[in-house]
Amino acid sequence: MQDETVVRELRLALTIDDLDAALAVFRDALGLEVSETWGDGDERGYVLPAGRATIELLSRGEARRVDEVEGSSRPAGPVRVALHVGDSAAVAEALVAAGAERLGGPVVTPWNHRNVRLAAPGGLQLTLFSEVGEALTQ
Repeated sequence: MQDETVVRELRLALTIDDLDAALAVFRDALGLEVSETWGDGDERGYVLPAGRATIELLSRGEARRVDEVEGSSRPAGPVRVALHVGDSAAVAEALVAAGAERLGGPVVTPWNHRNVRLAAPGGLQLTLFSEVGEALTQ
């Protein structure tokens, strides 16, 4: 029997004005598969699994430092989604072509990641990160 108090999934529920534009970035360009869909017209929803989830807690000072390190043209605010991908620069190009806005990078961080900051449709900021040298080995 599984402990009922254990978290089984982290799900970010994003309210998006232009759902089709968001699908073009997350589903079509990023390659996330749709596992659930419901509704029609202005009352639609989609679930797109995105691998393993973690929660990163940052002090305000550290959040400002990350904004600066990633070369973002604007601060992320209280929520920023970071996605570990094989080649952050290449994935960023695909997302920009699909309608995301580049805000900074690619930049190699002090923690040895290559990060690119983007704004997805709806304004959610995304950090794409890959380990330096990772794209060369995959």
